[in-house]
Amino acid sequence: MKILGIETSCDETAAAVIEDGRHIVSNVVATQVEMHAKYGGIVPEIASREHMRALLPVVDSALEQAGMELPELDGVAVTHGPGLAGALLVGVNTAKGLALSHNLPFIGINHLEGHVYAAWLEEGVDPEARPGFPLMCLITSGGHTDLILMEGHGIYKLIGRTRDDAAGEAFDKAARVLGLGFPGGPEIQRVAESAVGLEPDLPRPRIRNSLDFSFSGLKTAVLRRAELKGMYPPPEESELDPAEVSEVANAFQEAIVDSMVLRTMDAIRKYRVNGIILGGGVAANSRLRQKMTEESPVEVIVPRPGLCTDNGAMIGAAAFFSLDRGSAFQWDLDVIPSLRLG
Repeated sequence: MKILGIETSCDETAAAVIEDGRHIVSNVVATQVEMHAKYGGIVPEIASREHMRALLPVVDSALEQAGMELPELDGVAVTHGPGLAGALLVGVNTAKGLALSHNLPFIGINHLEGHVYAAWLEEGVDPEARPGFPLMCLITSGGHTDLILMEGHGIYKLIGRTRDDAAGEAFDKAARVLGLGFPGGPEIQRVAESAVGLEPDLPRPRIRNSLDFSFSGLKTAVLRRAELKGMYPPPEESELDPAEVSEVANAFQEAIVDSMVLRTMDAIRKYRVNGIILGGGVAANSRLRQKMTEESPVEVIVPRPGLCTDNGAMIGAAAFFSLDRGSAFQWDLDVIPSLRLG
């Protein structure tokens, strides 16, 4: 079964052809990062406009790379939430039109579920067989930081989520304080690699008797540290010391990674899972991948960085397993910007 997966929830216009939920036949992503970087964050109106411009060429490219025409597909899948309302509407309406015009099955996919099923796209990896359900999923991105217990295909329980900023949002704000670029996660990881670890630790936020996350206090702590060092507001007549920036960036990265790892370890002990799946854009962070693998007593599955960030392949994979368990076609589907998983 070959499915076209379309993703337009934020600032990536993506389409992919996936076979049997496991094999990437093609995977095309057009990014808007440079366009939004000058604003220091995503501008929804610009994102929607760029999706309208890029989506059909991206779909055509995905089909061309797969060596297929639309009528040869077995279905069309699209993200219908969560995400930016305007961006989601572009994807959903385009996908409906493609499916209707060629009499193809049409299905909407939860963006967060897509990040879970990215784990099924790695060659030689089958989380259902090894380590097997139940699995603990940490979905961490610019908009979400959720702990989700996956007890089987389509069976989810939300057991922890951020009470304020998501991890990716916290990375962006810390990067802005340190005079770094957008998106903040890759920038902080880049400069932190040169740190020698001399900066005093920043706090590791914890909410007592809860598996929820909170990053607002950590965000404030890095701001206060930057102010104390005269790094923020940025001095007008001199540049920031790169070594000092790298030390604070490293301290921030260690704190936010530790917070996510500690909460995930609490969750796997409580629910006695067989393994962990990491997904979402922040899961591309090399320090998070390393620390989670080192600390976990169970197997950790992390897709390659290109499958952690938004892409159409994960939507096509999730759609296959959804159709496989008998999900109905959803011609009346609408976008749900605040859609949750579990």
